[in-house]
Amino acid sequence: MWSSRAWRGALLLYWEGQLYPVPDSRQAIFNDAATLKLTEKTVLFRFFELVRAHIAAAAAAADEGEEASDKKISDQDLDLPFVEYLKKHQLPPKLRAVVLYAIAMADYDQDTDCCEKLLATREGIQTIALYSSSIGRFANAQGAFIYPMYGHGELPQAFCRCAAVNGALYVLRMPISALLMDEERKNCLGARLTSGQDILCQQLILDPSYKVPILDAPSDGSDSNLLRKVARGICIISKSVKQDSSNLLIVFPPKSLEEQQIAAIRGLQLSSNLAVCPPGLFMVYLSTPCADTSTGKQYIKKAIDALFAPQASDSLEGHLEETSENNEDLRPTVIWSCVYVQEITEGTSSSLLSCPTPDEHLDYRSILDSSKKLFADICPNEEFLPKKSAAVYADDDSDSAE
Repeated sequence: MWSSRAWRGALLLYWEGQLYPVPDSRQAIFNDAATLKLTEKTVLFRFFELVRAHIAAAAAAADEGEEASDKKISDQDLDLPFVEYLKKHQLPPKLRAVVLYAIAMADYDQDTDCCEKLLATREGIQTIALYSSSIGRFANAQGAFIYPMYGHGELPQAFCRCAAVNGALYVLRMPISALLMDEERKNCLGARLTSGQDILCQQLILDPSYKVPILDAPSDGSDSNLLRKVARGICIISKSVKQDSSNLLIVFPPKSLEEQQIAAIRGLQLSSNLAVCPPGLFMVYLSTPCADTSTGKQYIKKAIDALFAPQASDSLEGHLEETSENNEDLRPTVIWSCVYVQEITEGTSSSLLSCPTPDEHLDYRSILDSSKKLFADICPNEEFLPKKSAAVYADDDSDSAE
């Protein structure tokens, strides 16, 4: 139903103009003899052991239906800003950046008085628990990530297959030409297909990027559906950023490119073994949350300049050029690139429903949460994706094959 591959690559942190491996496990800490000092290894190892013991105690208490009495981290500490808790355990700035932005996946500068979204220790520990439990889940990879073959477009395909197997009516090559709206009540009554057939319904799930004119403008004149913006960059490059690694995740912590940088930038390098680009080339996706278009594009371009050899043209908007060997600069050459800003919107009404557009987060947690909420709104008395026995799955597969 869904093809994916475990992460066979490296997690790197951009720090002081260099790329460093992220020590995200006990094995990684001990194996890092080049970039971590002995004192840094000791501090980081003790911190991870404390977190591991706290997670184990909380899990054991949850299994018994009780509140953990032997928690290793107090409630007072769990309510602290995570960055303050890390300072309390004497993690130096570089290791704080590792934990905050590469493992706990904080988006905004945590070491400032006016943080856009301050991460509490409780949230940070929960994310570290998820990250740690994901490491080594697949025999052919030691990392914490799995990536879908052919890109994220496989997820809607997997959903459609799952829906069809479970009784949904799934129609191919039948686009919608118009929505049927009650202009007075501002409700959706159904949809008109390109065949001319009208399908009436009480609720319709729609991609939030579609604009419905009579619902588009809020009554107070403000854009209440606009949540935030994400600057994105797409690059096709000539070789891997890191030799002998085809897939990479690169994290630029706040202030790593310049002092005014308030948000983390993430770069995801993928190779042809994930069927996202031709053999011999690599695809790099970069993203960062931003308050305005110009600032967002500026920081994406700075990240591109930090990773790749300069282009012949300063323009990164759909620029295409031939690769050229540069004996002085051994970094990858950008063959094609594009930088743009995407508005993260969320539109919903009593009859038109939607999930938010893809955001700046690296994982699917927010997408899963919004999907569950949408399902609960439509089917309040139904269980979300109930588990089935192996025998039921076998029956479904045989029925779909007939």
